[in-house]
Amino acid sequence: MQKHDPQLLLQHSPILRHDKTTPGVMLDVLLALSPVTIASIWLFGLSAIVVLAACISGAALTEYFFTPTSKRRRILLDGSGLTTGLLLGLTLPPALPAWMAFLGGVVAIGLGKIIWGGLGSNLFNPALVGRAFLLATFPNAMTTWVEPAGSFWNLPSSTLSLPFTLDELDAVSGATPLGLMKFEQQGTPFLELFLGNTAGSLGETSGLLLILGAAYLLLRGDMDWRIPVGILLTAMLFSGALSLVDPTVYPTPLFSVFSGGLLLGALFMATDPVTSPSTPTGAWLFAIGIGVLVILIRVFGGLPEGVMYAILLMNAASPLIERFTQPRVFGYDREDSS
Repeated sequence: MQKHDPQLLLQHSPILRHDKTTPGVMLDVLLALSPVTIASIWLFGLSAIVVLAACISGAALTEYFFTPTSKRRRILLDGSGLTTGLLLGLTLPPALPAWMAFLGGVVAIGLGKIIWGGLGSNLFNPALVGRAFLLATFPNAMTTWVEPAGSFWNLPSSTLSLPFTLDELDAVSGATPLGLMKFEQQGTPFLELFLGNTAGSLGETSGLLLILGAAYLLLRGDMDWRIPVGILLTAMLFSGALSLVDPTVYPTPLFSVFSGGLLLGALFMATDPVTSPSTPTGAWLFAIGIGVLVILIRVFGGLPEGVMYAILLMNAASPLIERFTQPRVFGYDREDSS
């Protein structure tokens, strides 16, 4: 009698396998950000290159010096430091002095990543930690905006100023659409917001290019769609309700979404898998919280922008959200104290 192989195979517990790697995901993010990065350089010229390069240099050098020698090659090749530096640079004013941008990159990696234990252990988005530090330390420089340069070679003298020697930024200032709306109740044409030909941070250059970059990440499976959809829908509904009350004071839903850094934050920062909940329910709660906080800060706060604070606050709440939205473990008796 011939013995057949058993139909039931006993083996080790299944291990989650995925073709995604950290360098691969970071490369996808860099590719997704490349259109808006090129647009910022096109609009703001050489100063944009200097600011972005300074941020990336500060982040990369900090990661290099605070990483054990045996791990330096692997850490530097994973691309996370480069991504953090680029994201930070895209949140900064075009005419910011290079030494401030460099310092922001140092703080982003040092306080936003290294002290938490490195990649995958940080509680807050590192790029936003760097921006929060710069805004608290250099509020004048961080709130001085310039109109698109008009010439690639236009470089304000303040960009290359020596550290701690600058009293005023040497640049022609221009109000951002959020500032015009909040303090002067003056709107901005949607097409300008959509294409990005306005004063603001480097990453606010084009809502269209940010959406295209995010679409690439969605197609590659690098982003949880619930977070950006939840943030943008919440912001639109909240701002829409306020706009119905008084459209001359409160902005429309489209203005709220396409002005300021909401798209950049919702599509590329809030979606950071390390600092956001991993459960579907948690992702929705996280996103709704950000959307509500953004509109609350913009409309009722003292500053015209609130994306950075909203994301950082919800980053802090992410572990609690994760804890209460984890599904019940199969076979576990809640009354079993053992």
